[in-house]
Amino acid sequence: MARLTLWGRLSSCNVQKVLWVLEELELPYERIDAGGDFGGLDEPAYRAMNPHGTVPTLRDGEQVVWDSDAIIRYLAASYGKGRLWPEDPGERAVADQWLAWVNSTLYRDWIDLFWMLVRTPPEQQDAAGIEARRSRTAARLAVLDRRLAESAFVSGDALGLADIAAGMTLYRWFEMPIERPELAHVEAWYRTLRERAAYVNAVCRPFEDLKGKLGY
Repeated sequence: MARLTLWGRLSSCNVQKVLWVLEELELPYERIDAGGDFGGLDEPAYRAMNPHGTVPTLRDGEQVVWDSDAIIRYLAASYGKGRLWPEDPGERAVADQWLAWVNSTLYRDWIDLFWMLVRTPPEQQDAAGIEARRSRTAARLAVLDRRLAESAFVSGDALGLADIAAGMTLYRWFEMPIERPELAHVEAWYRTLRERAAYVNAVCRPFEDLKGKLGY
């Protein structure tokens, strides 16, 4: 296996998803700071790899992959068969449908809440908008709670890519100064994730440096 190289800053939630997979699969990799205060996304060499100038970007030998979900699927298919990449197509479909739901539904309100409450300076914040996003995010997590009432993980019986995508949101959800509904199954799932060193190392990172910062 060629050495994996990942471009992206540790405070990026999309980079954290990829880091979690790399750590979960115990893959050797090099990470290069990029984006935010580190810049570098408009450099010609970077744009040659990622035409959108975003993070993360992964290089695996001659293969370059951008977009966090494309990257985690690539890593799981290449190096996580039987673990994050089930052999059974039906099992993969279950994880895929929840992965799609996270991106289309849960993530949108959650990231808006984070930007409006954390990234926006206090004097510019919209209290009504924050409450709307908080309420909708809580409703999305209630859907996950019902799913987790019947399954140990979002993806099924074992940790999968849907758990990576959804679980990435939990640290910030539980650390933000907001009212949270009691969701017993989500909370139990979060405790389970917190027992995984890969999750803690990749996702459980304080975000003080992002407060009031709309620049990136």
